[in-house]
Amino acid sequence: MPAARESLLDAAYTALARRPWSAVRMVDVAAVAGVSRQTLYNEFGSKEGLARALVRREADAYLAGVERALASHTEPRERLAAAAEWTVSAARGNVLVRAMLTGCWSDRLPAPTLKAVPSSSAVPAQRRADGPLPSPGDFVALVRDRAVAALTPPGGSKAQTAELARAGEFVVRLGLSCVVAPAGENGTSALVRDALATVRAMS
Repeated sequence: MPAARESLLDAAYTALARRPWSAVRMVDVAAVAGVSRQTLYNEFGSKEGLARALVRREADAYLAGVERALASHTEPRERLAAAAEWTVSAARGNVLVRAMLTGCWSDRLPAPTLKAVPSSSAVPAQRRADGPLPSPGDFVALVRDRAVAALTPPGGSKAQTAELARAGEFVVRLGLSCVVAPAGENGTSALVRDALATVRAMS
């Protein structure tokens, strides 16, 4: 991503932390990023385009964090627990991630339609941002699929893949429940470990 575009998205995110999206002005975002307002419009087309690009960037960052979490340990249960812990941490620290994962968009936030919008942008990153944005259900599937890809052993059977898919979906849904209702003093990771151990013992 070109430096100017990234700087503009950083400026927009900072502005959103200070005031409602409806009060964020394009001219101020451009000034903070140190570029012209024309550059801003060239990159995003409109304030709606900027909002879509910001949401897309935060979604991609969240999913990249999931992949890092899934690679952070050797034991599958620990990797799944790390992914759930990241989900909770990311939602607590980023209002856009929380809104995307829960579907609860406050009046302070941009709320771009999740459907694709017509795009005439010459900027590839903006054309992608103008495409469909993930819903909460999409995130469940995306994290589940990443868990399957990360944890399926070489030559794994269909049964193993199916079991990992169920475990991955269970864990991400458990993590999302902890976003809405925080886990107890032992935290999300411990809750996931205990739940997976219980499910395995019962199966």
